[in-house]
Amino acid sequence: MQIKEFNIRMPRYRKRWQSFMEKNGITGFAPSDVGAVEKTYVWFADDGDIAASGSIAGNVLKYVAVCSKYKNGGSLFNEVVSHLVSEEASRGRFHLFVFTKPKYVNSFGYVGFKPLGQTDQAALLETGTPGIQDFLQQLPKFDSGITGAIVMNANPFTKGHRALVERASQECDHVYLFVVQAERSLFTFQERFALVKAGVKDLTNVVVVPGGEYMVSSATFPAYFLKSDQDIGQYQAKLDASIFLKSIAVPLNITRRYLGEEPNSKTTASYNQMLQAVLPPKVTVEIMSRKTFNGEVISATKVRQAITEGRQELIEQFLPVSTAEFVKAHFTELKNRISTEGK
Repeated sequence: MQIKEFNIRMPRYRKRWQSFMEKNGITGFAPSDVGAVEKTYVWFADDGDIAASGSIAGNVLKYVAVCSKYKNGGSLFNEVVSHLVSEEASRGRFHLFVFTKPKYVNSFGYVGFKPLGQTDQAALLETGTPGIQDFLQQLPKFDSGITGAIVMNANPFTKGHRALVERASQECDHVYLFVVQAERSLFTFQERFALVKAGVKDLTNVVVVPGGEYMVSSATFPAYFLKSDQDIGQYQAKLDASIFLKSIAVPLNITRRYLGEEPNSKTTASYNQMLQAVLPPKVTVEIMSRKTFNGEVISATKVRQAITEGRQELIEQFLPVSTAEFVKAHFTELKNRISTEGK
């Protein structure tokens, strides 16, 4: 068999590759999925037909498929995964993820991948280091009392975020505050993390920690598992909840998760509903009404809009002192970032 790198951005190659994928049960090709692919490799049989294919996108293996004629024994599947892992290693990536259908979990397990979470539609597995155990070992563990958790992006940290953390701090003996690590926000992760820490430094039972790579984002969740009429966000949220429950909450003895009510975002409201459906009874979901100022709901979205419009007074009303001071000191830079993102 011959292995070739396949440029799926070229129409004639894309057509042939996509046809092979569709014949082997992968039928979704959203721009976000295909666009994230860095390299695609194709295995050609002696007769010139495609026997298998696999792609890499960051540290995620994607679009792994083997023709049904070669599935018995799994040797070609093992070869495909081994090749992709080697390609990732050549790029300095040693901690890898793969999203797959539940029926293929065992196949990936045979080649060293361990499951992090699973739903009826998809599963997420990982291999390499640093893995989930390394992530957990960095965190303090509390063996007594009530332990709660909050996951937030905090783009930026507002008085609304602060109110949610205060409630968790009052109702729990210990609180993990996970800050989403993905760099897809106006404020960088380092900025968001520092602002959250500054904003809760007086709450001694709150531990602020990076969310690592275990908070699934829409940027990595593969839409090709779903039919075109299915809600991608809903299934991403379900898998995210499953990962949090199995791989984070249970090992860390977390029994409560705190959420802010989302009256203005259907997407986040749907996400909250999915957490309520998946996490109990092991983890109780506590939803807090949004904090308001003069009848207006405080939100990070409105803060970013205020930066665009130069509304300093709203910034002071919506933000804790530590965040407000940072925004004022970097106001021009933040406004320029927003302007650049819009181009």
